[in-house]
Amino acid sequence: MWNAIEAQIQQVTQKPFTVSDYRSVSGGSINQAYRISDGRQFYFVKLNQANQVMMFEAEAFGLQDLAASGSIRIPQPICWGTAENNSYIVLEWIDLGRGTPSSWVELGRQLAQLHRKTHSKGFGWDRDNTIGSTPQLNSWTQNWADFFIEHRIGYQIQLAQRRGANFAQTDRLLKAIATRLNHHPTPSLVHGDLWSGNAGFSAAGEPVIFDPAVYWGDREIDIAMTELFGGFPQGFYTGYRAEWPLDAGYEQRKEVYNLYHVLNHFNLFGVSYRAQAEQMMAQIIR
Repeated sequence: MWNAIEAQIQQVTQKPFTVSDYRSVSGGSINQAYRISDGRQFYFVKLNQANQVMMFEAEAFGLQDLAASGSIRIPQPICWGTAENNSYIVLEWIDLGRGTPSSWVELGRQLAQLHRKTHSKGFGWDRDNTIGSTPQLNSWTQNWADFFIEHRIGYQIQLAQRRGANFAQTDRLLKAIATRLNHHPTPSLVHGDLWSGNAGFSAAGEPVIFDPAVYWGDREIDIAMTELFGGFPQGFYTGYRAEWPLDAGYEQRKEVYNLYHVLNHFNLFGVSYRAQAEQMMAQIIR
């Protein structure tokens, strides 16, 4: 497997590269992750089953779109494909350090600059991708509430029902969501899965974001997720709001946006997230 990956790296970079060292590193709960090296060059490699290669292809295109915004540092995708029984993606290796108060402010400011990127096709993306390992549907839709109800909450509820969940009052829930999302945002380029594990800082303190679930959506979905699993330091929010203040009503929409991720965690990891999902649904309907 490593021979096939190093050959692909050589073909893409047009530089010699032979794996002399590989070591397992933290890569989340979905993929295996490694740092590979020839003693001079280093790369980050994620592995999964061979049938997951489209997940890595979509990740690569998402990283390219984020990088093209010119707003924030993104690990460069080098190559991706299949080798033996594995799919893989090779990324630029970035030595990560600890964020300082000023670097968290800069992360917020740069994320706001990313969100300034917009276009006229509506909400969605040119391909479907994944949120974790769950399919994420990105069919272009002109109305934001319609997009989020059909391709985010509605789809996650369908997946949950296949797992045996029977959430009550889903019709009322979707109507309540339509009311809460009646604010007509401009499509923004969003990371899509922005929790603390998917953001960091280079050794020099430069903000970096990675492992995206990219699409064009309401910028608030990124901000909402930063608050879901413990929150980012206050400097991040100070930096973001200084660059682009949030719209009125964000606090009411935040619960809707984070329900998507809690439902996804239920579908990925099981019943431990069911009570939290049901509590959020009740608050939205109320």
